Amino acid sequence: MIKLMFMRTRQLQQFSIRENQFSGGIPDSILNLKKSEILDLRNNQLLKQIPSEIGILSYLSTLALSKNSFTGVIPPSILNLSNLETLQLDDNKLSGEIPAWLFDMEGIKKLYLGGNEMNWNNNVKIVPKCMLSQLSLKSCKIVGDIPEWISTQKNIDFLELSDNQLTGRFPVWLAEMEVGSILLSDNMLTGSILSRLFQSLSLSILDLSRNNFSGELPENIGDANELMLLILFGNNFSGPIPKSIADIYRLLLLDLSRNRFSGNTFPVFDPDGLLTYIDLSSNELSGDIPVSFCGETKILSLGENKFSGNLPRNLTYMNQLVHLDLHDNNITGEFPKFLSQIPTLQVLTLRNNSLHGSLPSNSFWNKSCLRILDLSNNNFVGSIPSVLGNLKGMIEIPTTSSLGTDMFTFSVEFNDLMVNWKNGRLKVNWKKVIQVLSSHSFDIYSLLDLSQNKLSDDIPTSLGNLKGVKQLNISNNIFSGNIPQSFGDLDNLETLDLSNNNISGVIPESFGKLKQLSVLDVSNNKLSGMIPRGGQMDTMNVLSYFANNSGLCGMQIEVKCSRDKLTPDTREEGDISEQDPWLFWAGIWIGFPLGFILSVLIAFVSGYCLLPPTPKYHSIQYRHRIKNRF
Repeated sequence: MIKLMFMRTRQLQQFSIRENQFSGGIPDSILNLKKSEILDLRNNQLLKQIPSEIGILSYLSTLALSKNSFTGVIPPSILNLSNLETLQLDDNKLSGEIPAWLFDMEGIKKLYLGGNEMNWNNNVKIVPKCMLSQLSLKSCKIVGDIPEWISTQKNIDFLELSDNQLTGRFPVWLAEMEVGSILLSDNMLTGSILSRLFQSLSLSILDLSRNNFSGELPENIGDANELMLLILFGNNFSGPIPKSIADIYRLLLLDLSRNRFSGNTFPVFDPDGLLTYIDLSSNELSGDIPVSFCGETKILSLGENKFSGNLPRNLTYMNQLVHLDLHDNNITGEFPKFLSQIPTLQVLTLRNNSLHGSLPSNSFWNKSCLRILDLSNNNFVGSIPSVLGNLKGMIEIPTTSSLGTDMFTFSVEFNDLMVNWKNGRLKVNWKKVIQVLSSHSFDIYSLLDLSQNKLSDDIPTSLGNLKGVKQLNISNNIFSGNIPQSFGDLDNLETLDLSNNNISGVIPESFGKLKQLSVLDVSNNKLSGMIPRGGQMDTMNVLSYFANNSGLCGMQIEVKCSRDKLTPDTREEGDISEQDPWLFWAGIWIGFPLGFILSVLIAFVSGYCLLPPTPKYHSIQYRHRIKNRF
C-alpha cells in the first residue's frame, strides 16, 4: 500500500511523516519521489540502513531522518544531492567514520550528525567549502581543542559539541562569532569565561555544564540581552553571583548549581520578569533566603548551601511556584504555614535543617497539592496530624498530567530553529539511599518523608488514604502503638520505613496485598507475631530490616512461630506449615492402618447384633410405646 502511494505521488514536492510510529526500513518505492524537495521522516521507529540510492533524489533540499534507529554508514550517494541545504541524521545508530566529504557540499547549511555511534577522525584536516548556519556534532568522540575550522563559519548561529572529549580553554574566536546557541556540556574544558562572549547581540542559549571551568563570572554578563537559557552547573565557578544577571529580562532559566559560588548578596530580579527556573543549589551561598525572584518562577532550588534564618513570607509572591527545594541548610523557625498561600506547590523539600515545633493540624493539608514532602532530619515534635491523610496530591495515583515533565522543558525558538532543553533534579532518600530524581520521574513519583524528627504518639490510620505514595518514611522518631491496618491499602507503595520507633503489636496481614513493595524496614521496634505471607511479603528477606524485634517470627527471618504467636487468620495454616514435616507423615502412617482396623471391627459387631427386619407397622408401634413411657 505504501509503495502504491508513492507510485501515485511522483510529482510530490514535500513528503513528511514526522513524529509518528512508522517502523521497518525505508521502502524502495520512496525513491520514486524524484521531484520531492523535502523528505522528512524524523521521530519515528525506522530501522535498517539508509538506502544507498538516496542520491538519485536530486531535487532534495532537506533530508531529515533524525531520531530513528537507522544503522550502517552515511551513504556516499548523498554527495550527489547538489541542492541539499539541510541534512539531519542525528540520534540514530549510524556507525563508521564521519565522512569529510560532507563539508565539501557547498550548498549545505544545516548539518546534524550527533547522537550516533560514529567517530570523528581527529587526524583529518577539515577545509569546509560550505557555510554552515547550524552544526551539531554531539557525542562524536572529538578530541582536543574546539576545532578551529569552525571559525570559518561566519554565519553559524547554532553550535552543539556536547559530550565529546574537548579540552583547553574557551577560544577567543568563538566568543567573537555572535553565535546564537553554544552547547558545550559534558567535556573537559577549562579556564574562565571571556567577558567578550556576553557582548554578543545574538546569544540566546549558553550551556557549559559539566566541564572544568573556573574563576568568577564576568560582571558584564547582564549585557547579553537576548540570553534565555544560562546553564553552567557542574563546574568550579566561584565568587559572588553577578548582580547584573538580573538585567537579562528575557532570561527563562538560570542553573548555577554544583559550583563554588559564595556570598550573601544576590541579584534582584524584576518581579514581572520571565525567569521560570532557578537552581543555585550545591554552592557556598550564605545569609538569609533570597526572595527577590520573579512572580513567574515555578522552580526554586537553593539546597545544599549555608542559608540560615527563618523562611521569609515573601516566598508567597511566587504564586506559581511548583517546586521549592531548600534541603541541607541551617533554616530555623517553625513549619512555614504561609506556604498554603501557594496553591500550585507540589514539591517541598526541607530536609536537614533546624526547623522545630509541631506540624500544622489545620486545613493547610486540605488545600495542599503536595506530592513530594520531605521534612526529614529536623526537630519537629508532637503527633502526625490526621488531616495529613487528606493530601490530594498523594491520594491520587501519579500520572503524567498531574505534575508532568512539561514544566521542566524549555523551548527556545530563534530563526527557524526550535531548541528543547530539559532539566530538573531532586535529591531524595529513595530505598534507603540518597539518589537524584530526574525530571523524567517527577510525573510518577510521590514521597512522604518525616524521618529523623521527634514525632510521637500513634501513627494515624488516615495515612492509609495516600494511595499514590511510592515511599513512606517515618523512621527514627518515637512513635508508639500499632501499625495501621490501613497501610495495606497503599497500592502504589514501594518503600516503607518504620524503623527505630516504639511501635508494638503485629505487622498487619493486609501487607500481603502490597504488590509494589520492595523495601520494608521495621527494625528496632517492639513488634511481635508472625510476619505476613503472600505477594511481595514473601520476598522481604533482609534480616536486618526485622532486627531487634524479639517477638517476630516467620519464614522471612527463618524463625519458627509457636502456636501462641500466630494470628487467628494464620493459626490454622501455621499449625501445618510451621511444624516439622515428619509429624505430618507420621500421622498418616499411624492413622491409616489404625482407622482401617477400627472400621472393620465396627462393621463386624454391627452385623452380629443386627435384629431381623420387622414389618413397618411394628417399628412405628415400638417407637410410639417408647414415646408414651417418657
